[in-house]
Amino acid sequence: MVPFSLFLALKYLRPKRSFISVVTVISILGVLLGVAILVIVLSVMTGFDEMWRDKILSFKPHLTVTSRYGVIEDEDELCSKIDKIAGVKGVAPVIETLVMIRHEGAMRAPMVLGVAPDRAEQVSKISKSIKYGKFSMEGESAVLGYDLALEMGLTIGSKFLAYSPKNVTAKDEMYLPVELTVAGIFDMGMRDYDSGVVLTSLDVARELVGLTGGAHVIYVMTNDPFKFDKFASDVRDAVGPAFSVRTWREVDSLLFSALSHEKTMMFILLVFITIVAIFCVTNTLIVITVQKTNEIGLLKALGFSSRHIMGAFVWHGWIQCLVGTFAGIGVGLLVLKNLKNIVRFLTAINIEVFPKKIYGLNEIPWSTSFGELAQIALFVMVFCTLSSILPAWRAARMNPVDALRQE
Repeated sequence: MVPFSLFLALKYLRPKRSFISVVTVISILGVLLGVAILVIVLSVMTGFDEMWRDKILSFKPHLTVTSRYGVIEDEDELCSKIDKIAGVKGVAPVIETLVMIRHEGAMRAPMVLGVAPDRAEQVSKISKSIKYGKFSMEGESAVLGYDLALEMGLTIGSKFLAYSPKNVTAKDEMYLPVELTVAGIFDMGMRDYDSGVVLTSLDVARELVGLTGGAHVIYVMTNDPFKFDKFASDVRDAVGPAFSVRTWREVDSLLFSALSHEKTMMFILLVFITIVAIFCVTNTLIVITVQKTNEIGLLKALGFSSRHIMGAFVWHGWIQCLVGTFAGIGVGLLVLKNLKNIVRFLTAINIEVFPKKIYGLNEIPWSTSFGELAQIALFVMVFCTLSSILPAWRAARMNPVDALRQE
């Protein structure tokens, strides 16, 4: 049997083409829009966090080992020690340096990564993102990003000059440029990598920085990038205190911290929008208590308790919020499912909402989970309960004699 409070709430919700039914619909729409915006924005922020993480893990190593005293001289011995650690699936000595490259008058200053060709695929997933050509760094070949190739006018087989940074830092010395041939062009879908990185062999990179041996850093790949603390501890034990070990999370800590703070701030700001929408429910209940004053007085005169009256109005608010919340979640997920089509449509009418040059990614990422949706629903229902209590308490406190006197 349906409780009387719920029966009364459903009766008041039944549309009768009156002003009250219009206000109720508007209140539900307000909650719907607030929840939908909350779902969309939080899902996009979560998507940004996950996409940045995936892009970084597909390009950068899980751990980096550097010497506390400059260049790593015994790189082969160090790689052998790290390679013996359980769970390590790739190790490679790397030269990292900024260089100036030139091709037919166009000049850029990308980061050059010099890796031993036979170890390159162990410490990078760039080989899976090759758009043109092949992933080869044999001899004086190079692999570079799609945006950089486009800016420089480079294609497969094109030759360009790489100038050593020593020409700027070394006194009374001149380093001749190295001519490299484009063997492959990759597209990671991330501006920082696609426009700012060139991969070549370890020997070529050493020549650019004036080294005959050694490496700047050791790249380490593991079978589980999210157990970075455990692997970092194992590597530190293996290499000793003369070397510094950093995880991918530490290297890009500023980025992930910024994303976390932005998501928190967006949630707080959007919460206020949702709270304003929830107060529409309060207004609806206040209007109903005013228009149903005589009926409330009659019910109390017939012996219905204040608890029954208060329960009816709390149920009324809950039902509005439940409908608005679930409809809002549905609308939010529908928008997210069609996000690419929406962006494509806006681009077609010359409204670019997500330029790669600004955001560094080639699409709007999004990701949601049942946990986040449950948290949003719980938050809305808590505030709906609080917003329903005041008008419900006012209705329950009515004196039946005074209520029946009002017309």
